[in-house]
Amino acid sequence: MDWKVFFMTLGAVFVAELADKTQLVGITMASKTGKPVSVWIGSVCGYMLVTVLSVVIGAMLAKYLKPDLIRYCGASLFIGIGILMLFKLI
Repeated sequence: MDWKVFFMTLGAVFVAELADKTQLVGITMASKTGKPVSVWIGSVCGYMLVTVLSVVIGAMLAKYLKPDLIRYCGASLFIGIGILMLFKLI
């Protein structure tokens, strides 16, 4: 295992996920249901599934596309969605 890549990914995901809508859903679900352990397990499983799909799709794209192209497309989508949200179009 490449520990440098592991810790870089851990740090990036941790910072990116701080105070996002996923945590708001977890807070809401735990407070509404009163079942924090079930909410935690469901959240972890859901995030694991999303992460597995992301990694598999990324690995498949990496076989056919240059990493820079993937990075630029991702950044463009992020900026585009941000602009749409800014003007309340989505």
